Amino acid sequence: MTLSRLPEKLEAYYFSIKKNRWHWIFQLVCRILLAYAFLVAGTVKILGERFASGLSEIHPMGAYLEALHHTGYYYTFIGYAQVLAAILLLIPRTVLSGALLYLPIMVNIWVLSFAVRFVGSFVTSPLMVLANLYLLAWHYDKLKYILPFTRYSKEVSMAKPAKYETKFPVMFCVGVLSTMAFLVWFSLFGHEVMPQNSLSDCRSQFIGTENKEAGFEFCECIHTVGTPLDNCLDRFYQMKNQH
Repeated sequence: MTLSRLPEKLEAYYFSIKKNRWHWIFQLVCRILLAYAFLVAGTVKILGERFASGLSEIHPMGAYLEALHHTGYYYTFIGYAQVLAAILLLIPRTVLSGALLYLPIMVNIWVLSFAVRFVGSFVTSPLMVLANLYLLAWHYDKLKYILPFTRYSKEVSMAKPAKYETKFPVMFCVGVLSTMAFLVWFSLFGHEVMPQNSLSDCRSQFIGTENKEAGFEFCECIHTVGTPLDNCLDRFYQMKNQH
């Protein structure tokens, strides 16, 4: 295959996906789950309640959420943006607009979750970003007209097929399940140390290990003293290397 024909091959593959009922069902499930997540999170903010209120204020994520809660109408604005994105995803004619609004908010949550190693969204946030990207890919027939590398065409979008194909996309399914399995594995084993959501949960990961003393001090550093995560990690590795 030459590079000049690559875009044509990709578009042909895309059109085959758009005709497959299993892919249609998958995008519908993504829309519903993503909308539900933002409806819940956005409503909490609109009502003025602190998100994840059970999280300690000196926990890395808890400190962020506590500060965000006190930003006044900015906090409420985020809630309305999440609810709006969710509603747009549920309306067939506005799915693309909802996905475009959803993406920057969700990427921010993903990066935040990884930065503070928050177990509450360590797995779900990247999965939600990938689901969001899938929705954008599903609407490539519309999205391509705002991308800089496509030529102008009078076609606006692909018409709904008269009859969906029923061939099950085995490789796509394997890819989705493999990605989910990898993210779950990474959440469990990708970091040697996780702050967890409470002092007891944090300590439990070090019980029976050679780093128990350093680990317990790390947990105290996070949940009792309230020191920033990077400083607690530096102290943990210093104590670990001394043994």
